[in-house]
Order: sequence, then C-alpha cells, then structure tokens
Amino acid sequence: MKAPASSGAFPHTGPMTRHRSPILLALVALACSVLTGWTAVAGQPTSTTRTPAAAPRATLAASTALCGASAASAPPKVFQHVIWIWMENHSYSKVIGPSGSTAAANAPYTNGVIAKQCGLATNYHNITHPSLPNYLAAVSGTTGNVGSDCWPGKCPQSGPTIFRQVMNVGRQWRAYQENMPANCRTTDTYPYAARHNPPVYFPALHDACLRWDVTFGVGTAGHLREQLSSGEIARFSFITPNLCHDTHDCSVATGDAWLKTWVPRITASPAYRGGSTAVFITWDEGEGGTSNACATNTTDVGCHVATLVLSRWTRPGTRSSTLFNHYSLLRTAESLLGLPPLRNAQYARSMRSAFHL
Repeated sequence: MKAPASSGAFPHTGPMTRHRSPILLALVALACSVLTGWTAVAGQPTSTTRTPAAAPRATLAASTALCGASAASAPPKVFQHVIWIWMENHSYSKVIGPSGSTAAANAPYTNGVIAKQCGLATNYHNITHPSLPNYLAAVSGTTGNVGSDCWPGKCPQSGPTIFRQVMNVGRQWRAYQENMPANCRTTDTYPYAARHNPPVYFPALHDACLRWDVTFGVGTAGHLREQLSSGEIARFSFITPNLCHDTHDCSVATGDAWLKTWVPRITASPAYRGGSTAVFITWDEGEGGTSNACATNTTDVGCHVATLVLSRWTRPGTRSSTLFNHYSLLRTAESLLGLPPLRNAQYARSMRSAFHL
C-alpha cells in the first residue's frame, strides 16, 4: 500500500502571506512530517515506511499463473509426483472452445484459466468405449480384453500396472475416490462408481488397495486435502470425482466448478510449487461417435477428448496438436517417474517434450 503523497502545503483556513518567517516555516515542515509521515531530505519527500516497488506486470503474471514459473529452465529428468484427474463422457468440443462458444461459457475455468495458463493437448484420444477399458488401458497399457463396464469380480485383471511399478521402487501411490464409503470398495454406492477406480480390478494390488485406495474427503478435510497441505503427496495419485462432479451425470459446468475448487488447492501445495509435480486432467471418453477404435481415430467425435497439462515448467498457453491418447498419458507418467513403459505405452508418443516436462 503506497504512503500518502504530501501536498507540500500545511492546511489553513485563510489566506497565507507570501513571506513567512524561518520559525513559521520550520513549524509547518514539522507539522507536515507528523501528519503525513513524510520528511524532507534534500528538499525531496521520503516515506518513513518503505513499501516495495510494484512488481513488473510480467513478474506478477508469472507468480500468479498456475503454470510456467520455471519455464525458462530445463525440467528435472525425474519428477517426484504425478497427479491424474479423470473426468467423464464429454468430447473435446463440449469442453474446449473459443471465447463466445457454448463450451467456453459452460467451462469458464477450464478454458479461461487452465487452458490459458497451462497446456492443452488438442489432438488427444480415448482408446475405446465404454469407460472401464479406458481406465484399465491408462494404468496398465492394455484394455485387458474388456469391452464393457463389468464389475471387478467379473473381469479381474492381472499383469503389471503403474501402481505396482511405483511400489516396486519403494514408493507409494494413492487413488482418491470421491464419495467412496470405504477403502478399496468394489461395489457401486452412488455417486461412487467402482468402474472409475482401476486399482480395485487388480487382485494383486489388494493389500495395498486397502491402505491406499481411499475416500476423497471434502473441501476442508480428508485424505487429499491433508496430503496437499502437508506436502506428503504420494509418488503417483489417481483422483476420481464422483459421478456428478466428473460430468458423467451432471453438466460440464458442474465439473468446471469442481475443478475450480480443487485445482488451485493442488497448485498451491508445497509439492507443486516446488516444481516437482506434474498434473494431468483428462476425460475418459468422448460421446456421440460410432467407433470403438479410438486410439488413433481423428475423425470420430466420440474419440476426441480434452487433456490439460499443468506444471511449473509448462509455458502458459502451450498447445500441442500431436496425436496423443491414454497410452501416451501412461508413458508420460512413467517417464516422469523414472519407470519403464508398460505394454502399449512403449509404442505411444510421450507428452514430455510437447509440454516442456
């Protein structure tokens, strides 16, 4: 807050003479000093309470933007944390659009803040339909021959996952499931859906799932908020909003409001501000198309989804038209964490160079 500027004249109620005695001038100067907090040095006003000069506009923008604070430097070879947030069932054009579009109006935070201040993959694709095989593909590099939203007991999965990879190097993972009534819940309890919680499909993860596949909590308390505040974020975190907040059953605007609540909490965390965390927000699948072969399908609207990339290293406004998909997401996360790519991820393009990770 700036110190008040001195007018250079002592308040008076009547005309003042042009000639003043030295004593009167001294009294006037003293009164001005007391009333305004300013003193005269070499005839110039100087504040007795020094306020730092206003930061240049560019510096202010960089300090308040979600991304890009470290964009001028090379990113670390290995990141300490990767966070995924999975939204639901909306194609790219329903979420991302130019100013004045329906998409921009429905998702003002996603378009006006995240996409503007961070990175956006404009040619990103789900693997197939429906939801579950996309989740399985993203964490294991394969759909596991699943073509439905089957229950965990009906289509259990084997083989490696990014969860197991993290455990194999002595680290922890977390899956945060909003409105899940108990850890590692394998059955639906609305608005929690087990098909959006991939660890429960892998029996080999059962013991870890009971500890680390946890209920989300609420805005002011709960596992996620506590770990964000403490800085003790797991090596890999998989965040699933409930069936309303992920836009599965509710509007794009509802999901946008949820992101507006939680993304700033993540980016304000010590782990993110320290530059060691990358955050990815994706949609599991598009809608309105006719094809289930989506991984490289650039013509079917149901195969095209939005994916946003947030990090201190990603330049604000970055756009990439390179073809990416959920296998790319897995490969990128594994690369960031110093892990080898699993199955189909080894053939997918990494997103690291496109988003300066």
